[in-house]
Amino acid sequence: HASAQFNLGTLYDNGHGVPQDYAQARYWYEQAAAQGIASAQFLLGTMYDSGKGFPQDYAQARHWWEQAAVQGHASAQFNLGTLYDNGHGVPQDYAQARYWYEQAAAQRHANAQYNLGILYTSGEGVRQDYAQARHWYEQAATQGHPVAQYNLGVQYHNGFGVRQDYAQARHWYEQAAAQGHAYAEYNLGVLYEYGQGVPKDYAQARQWYEQAAAQRHASAQYNLGILYTNGLGVRQDYAQARYWYELAAAQGHAQAQYNLGVMYENGFGVRQSLAAAKEWFGNACDSGYQGGCDSYRKMN
Repeated sequence: HASAQFNLGTLYDNGHGVPQDYAQARYWYEQAAAQGIASAQFLLGTMYDSGKGFPQDYAQARHWWEQAAVQGHASAQFNLGTLYDNGHGVPQDYAQARYWYEQAAAQRHANAQYNLGILYTSGEGVRQDYAQARHWYEQAATQGHPVAQYNLGVQYHNGFGVRQDYAQARHWYEQAAAQGHAYAEYNLGVLYEYGQGVPKDYAQARQWYEQAAAQRHASAQYNLGILYTNGLGVRQDYAQARYWYELAAAQGHAQAQYNLGVMYENGFGVRQSLAAAKEWFGNACDSGYQGGCDSYRKMN
């Protein structure tokens, strides 16, 4: 009985009521898969893809996902797309990736819809087409896909394939930010800091930058440093500015490194130290910021 074989496989796969045993899981999945159970074929492919219980084998993963995919299994279709997209066990083939993503996307598979958006944004295997990218991002975004929501926000923010529309940008950033997407939180901060489609509001900007900065978003940390350096929506506070610059600088943010150099050169909120200033200017230069190179040379 194929369904019973599949169900036994899931028990051993997940350790439900029995000790977890991937060898037994694979055995029972294989019995069910041989009788055409698409979910068993999909899970066998997943075991081979991840190397769960035996050596990773992309060729076997592809074999089993193909068996499930031709039966209309959306996740198997999506996973085949990722193999061709990334060249795992097959020659990289964006046309095949697109084909399988489209099969899954037609069944409302949100990740497949999102990945189609990425292909059209980047022009990989297709002519770059922001309108098509937007179409697929919208399909995924309306299903709650946070990165698709963010990417839609970026398109409206910058007018990629659409008329620039800050209100729509804010809408989609807010949807993504509600799911903790750091880049969406950062971009909301930018909208409020510069008054793009909203009244300029440094307090709101700070709130969104703080949300992103807590997730180690370096540019958000840097922008918080700017707010505290200049007293924008907060009391001017060089100690807080230095705190945020240091967090960004530790991640290689060149302008944060440069601003730390300026603070030490001039004694803003720190004991003046030309040696420390020179070090930070050098770091900024190494990170590719020309202002750091210029200041470092002047100190020599």
